[in-house]
Amino acid sequence: MQETYQIKLQRFEGPFDLLLFFIERDELDIQDIPIGKITSDFLQYMQEMAELNIELAAEFILVAATLIRIKARMLLPRPELDEAGVEIDPRADLAARLLEYKRYKAVTEELKFMEDHRQSLMPRGNKAEELKQVEAGLGIEQDLLHVDLYKLLKYFHQAVARGAARVKVTHKVTPYPYSIAAQRNYLANRLNNKEFTSFLDLFEDFTDKMHAIFTFLAMLEMMQVGRLEIRLEEGFNDFALKLSA
Repeated sequence: MQETYQIKLQRFEGPFDLLLFFIERDELDIQDIPIGKITSDFLQYMQEMAELNIELAAEFILVAATLIRIKARMLLPRPELDEAGVEIDPRADLAARLLEYKRYKAVTEELKFMEDHRQSLMPRGNKAEELKQVEAGLGIEQDLLHVDLYKLLKYFHQAVARGAARVKVTHKVTPYPYSIAAQRNYLANRLNNKEFTSFLDLFEDFTDKMHAIFTFLAMLEMMQVGRLEIRLEEGFNDFALKLSA
């Protein structure tokens, strides 16, 4: 069985690279490509590749077929027209793709130059010595100069675990000295034999937040069962309460 060898030419990396070479060599206008000459040169190059037993890539064959198709369309007696009645240039799509490839190639060459320039720079050789000087001046251990986020989290969990082992957590529940029943009695005594009393006056003596909360819950419960009447006053969010008859 005869072995086949695939040879990559460094001069042309693809079919568009070869087309650009022909255009630049003959100083042609990409927007006005002489499709007959370009097709002949392209097919001749492919023939030379075949004679050298170089495997033809599918991209070259596709571009060759595209060139032949464009040439055939240009030889037709009746040109194609667009919706506005303007003649369609069969080379327009090929020209647009060549211009896009040319821009891409220019950017690639610029990036390659930047890469070569970066590789030519010499790295600093005194980094280790500078770290030793900083370490000696600040009195920091060598391990602390190379602490990353993972190590910090690891040390944090270790510290929390040691603290939890030494400290025993206890919970003490202290009951509040209030109840809803007691506050119902308070409201009944404050509002007994009286006319409407302002809502704010019922809370003016409270200094404890929980005391006021228990009183408010008792008030809602008494209103729900109909033991309290409510009346809106003239002020904003102002209302008064009294015991129901």
